[in-house]
Amino acid sequence: MSYISVSSTVNKFLRWRYLSLPQGDLCQITYVWIKDKSNEVCSKTRTVDSEPKGIADIPEWEFAYRTERSVGERLLVPVCMFRDPFLLDPNKLVLCEVFEHTREPAESNHRNSCNKVLELVKELRPWFGMEQEYTLLGVDGHPYGWPRLGFPKPQGPYYCGVGADNAFGRDIVECHFKACLYAGIKISGTNAETMPSQWEFQVGPCEGIEMGDQLWMSRFLLHRVCEDFGVLATLDPKPMEGDWNGAGCHINAH
Repeated sequence: MSYISVSSTVNKFLRWRYLSLPQGDLCQITYVWIKDKSNEVCSKTRTVDSEPKGIADIPEWEFAYRTERSVGERLLVPVCMFRDPFLLDPNKLVLCEVFEHTREPAESNHRNSCNKVLELVKELRPWFGMEQEYTLLGVDGHPYGWPRLGFPKPQGPYYCGVGADNAFGRDIVECHFKACLYAGIKISGTNAETMPSQWEFQVGPCEGIEMGDQLWMSRFLLHRVCEDFGVLATLDPKPMEGDWNGAGCHINAH
């Protein structure tokens, strides 16, 4: 079996004991952003004096940006707000665009240019749906639930499969589904995919730039739920060589 992270074995009951403590009028805001060309998601959390009513109530924030050659500061500009399924109400998650201190979009900030294009055609009200496939792995990179030596039985029964010998990681999938619903993600479904330990969820339909915002926050929620379970989720298009299905993100547009 694949290895899980040590932190996931900590007694989670103790966590809920502290999460249930009152926090007065204060609110925790977790800022989420796309790191760089690697498309990894990052987050950090701050306190604000009251629950924000909208995205305009959430302040911009800086973060340290490190490369092999330098260390600098970049700016996080909130663009979309969600309920926080980990810290619970009234706390929030906010998706952010990343800017240089010149107020120019960072090189990895493709949302900014995408939104400009979508604004030009907003009268057409373009709708999108996304089908995101992913694979669950142990922290050692081995597919979750696969034998330590050898391989599971060939593909065939896993797609939408049921049973301990067909579905690997359903608890994680269902917790991610509920986290998305709580957050306000327009998640429309989920299913087991063709390769064992491979799953898919669907987001949408969403209009315009909302599609990208919803997809990226749903990806963050996936990684965050997997963290609690001590496993990894990879969007790698071909995580296993050989006669095993790859994974992708399919787009449906209208």
